[in-house]
Amino acid sequence: MKNMHLLRTATLTLTLLSSSLMAEIITADRVIAVVNRNAITQVELQQKMNTVRENLAKQSVKAPPNEVLLQQVLDRMIIDQIQIQFAQQTGIRIDDNQLENAINRIAAQNQMSLPEFRKKLEETGMNWRGFREQIRQDMLLGRLKEREIDNKVVVTESEIDDYLKLAANKAQMEYDLAQIFIPLPENANPDQIQERRIKIQAARKELEAGTSFASVAASFSADKNANNGGALGWRPAGSLPPAFTSLLDKLEAGGLTDIVRSPAGFHIFKLLDKRSQQEQVVVEQTNARHILIRSNEITSTTDAKQKLSQLRIRLVNGEKFEDLAKAFSDDATAPKGGDLGWLNPGETVPEFEKAMNALKIGEISTVIQSPFGFHLIRVDGRRKQDVTLERARFKIRSELKQRKAEEQYDDWIRQLRDRAHVEIRLKDE
Repeated sequence: MKNMHLLRTATLTLTLLSSSLMAEIITADRVIAVVNRNAITQVELQQKMNTVRENLAKQSVKAPPNEVLLQQVLDRMIIDQIQIQFAQQTGIRIDDNQLENAINRIAAQNQMSLPEFRKKLEETGMNWRGFREQIRQDMLLGRLKEREIDNKVVVTESEIDDYLKLAANKAQMEYDLAQIFIPLPENANPDQIQERRIKIQAARKELEAGTSFASVAASFSADKNANNGGALGWRPAGSLPPAFTSLLDKLEAGGLTDIVRSPAGFHIFKLLDKRSQQEQVVVEQTNARHILIRSNEITSTTDAKQKLSQLRIRLVNGEKFEDLAKAFSDDATAPKGGDLGWLNPGETVPEFEKAMNALKIGEISTVIQSPFGFHLIRVDGRRKQDVTLERARFKIRSELKQRKAEEQYDDWIRQLRDRAHVEIRLKDE
């Protein structure tokens, strides 16, 4: 998923052809906001606003008035800056090697070498250094969310059982959604709640008057997808609160919900489409074993390959795979003779799966390299297996985890924002 996120960043970058990053700055700069001890400048704000305008223009969406866009972009920059500072203060770093590896993956996903990718960006006017730092920031924020939120979310087996009971005899749905979202501060007082309610009501009136959802989202919504028409993409039912899905089930494609209140704030959803996800899933599973040798400070890449080549000769000469795996494998499966059990498609890294799928039953692979190290693989069996229930439980676990993570992330961001010292200096001369 992280790679997909980086690919989306790269694709957006290639599409936007952002003039803001290549423009020669001639305007005198000044501080627009202070976030704790860091400043956001007028030039930085203007660059972000230019990028958002270009993105909206690519989607044929009218940009909101300048003062509205300015406040939206500034709010997002403040939230990002607060997170970046927290990440740095708590020891998260993206070093140059990690950044280079990520950019190489982006280039490969765009089917280019790194020099070709850089040339393409620079031909469109993109500043290479600016692009690199944007990727570094995206990685930093992603790692922060993973540490603070995603890794702490727990979904129990009983929660999955309860969901399955409620969903029994019902089609499992997915919804393609767009959203207008007005957040509420943590422990909002009545005046703050009323102020936000008036704002979401004004957005609803704009929609009723015939203004496009994308334009209203760009003008009113505080969601990070506001400048993408409010689009959330396809969301499975389990990732949404039941109060939301009960409204969406009543809508046809193109329909709008009424204003919906949640602990995070006020929402209006547009249902772009919906589809059923209830079907039988039969896959070919592979029962395999492996011996893993990792290269490290002690064992070089050459030594790891040579060691496995020698082990392969012993296997061909009749020694038991299980015995050699127990004696030499660096993997946690060593005590079980390297047994990986029955594997579904996609459960191993592509390099491993490709080599495994090419083997006949009982055949031993040549030395195979993966991100984990070097392997010898043996396939012990294959079978067709109905994994509908297994996949359903996995899918529900993922959906419930996504829902919990989003709710907790919204709460966590509000708390960070409330604790931060922020000075807005828009009226300074």
